[in-house]
Amino acid sequence: MGLFEDVVVNAKSAVNVVGKKAGKIVDLSKLRFSAMDLNSEISKRYESLGRTVYDAQKTGNDASDLVNECVIAIDDLYEQLDAVNEQISAMRNRTICKNCGAENPQSANFCSKCGHKLDDPEDEVPAPEADDSQTPPEEKAD
Repeated sequence: MGLFEDVVVNAKSAVNVVGKKAGKIVDLSKLRFSAMDLNSEISKRYESLGRTVYDAQKTGNDASDLVNECVIAIDDLYEQLDAVNEQISAMRNRTICKNCGAENPQSANFCSKCGHKLDDPEDEVPAPEADDSQTPPEEKAD
């Protein structure tokens, strides 16, 4: 019976791993759909902004208040999209360069696309170091 028990334990372990992976895939898919919805809404808001500006120009009215409202709404949607994209990157064990938007491994110190220093998640605004201001990132990596 020892062999049978080992098989059952291994099967349960495999099922748990598969279940966790499937849950992660589902969560990642939900986040991607959310990002697609936000991108769609941003496109609609841009179209609305263009229509507002066109109508105001055509009629000779001042639409600055409406334009400001549209801009604020679009900025809010971009903030939501950034948050969703950060969640997606975290689930994929990636970090996004704040300079160029490229995905990099979480262990990377510098962006593989632009060479910008990648910030730690705890540091909202990194303090400039005396040595960093004089030395380009390419020289520090060597």
